Amino acid sequence: MRIRLLVPVSVSLALVLAACGGSSKPSASPTTPQGPTTTVHRATLASNVPSVSAKMICTPEAQKEIYDSATGVKTIAPFKPTWVDHVYSCDYVYPGGATMRLSVKEVSSVAETTAYFDSLATKLHKTDARSGLGQGAFQVRDGSLVVRKDFKILLIDVTKLPAQFGVPADTRANVAINVGVTIMGCWTGA
Repeated sequence: MRIRLLVPVSVSLALVLAACGGSSKPSASPTTPQGPTTTVHRATLASNVPSVSAKMICTPEAQKEIYDSATGVKTIAPFKPTWVDHVYSCDYVYPGGATMRLSVKEVSSVAETTAYFDSLATKLHKTDARSGLGQGAFQVRDGSLVVRKDFKILLIDVTKLPAQFGVPADTRANVAINVGVTIMGCWTGA
């Protein structure tokens, strides 16, 4: 009886990891016209192009995972990612003008990561530290979330979401946490 349950659970877990585009092996990634189909995660120095793991936040797979596990609301506009000053970002546009921006700042050392992370804490008015996400995380007054992982800093900006958002409705601060958990789950091995 338990073996019958183990197979579906194992298959479901494999599908979730595949949907995130996750791979902990540093092997070559197959590509499609839209980009890589797997994500190899490791601490890498910032370069002139965004890393595969940074670009993951603006993929259809991430969009689906965020819909399934964090918002319950589908986006209504295609992603238009940008790469400026080592920040890769895109907007998740929802019905009624609600928008959530995800961005990843890439730097080249622990010191740079810490400096940028700490500067956001001051600039955005850190309110609560969050344990268990990445290698450090905090929320700010407006509910947005900042998470650091290796030489990357993820910002989930929920300032343009209504106070209650999602299906079922939740605070935008909780939406940010759920999105952060989803992204960090996909960045395993990073």
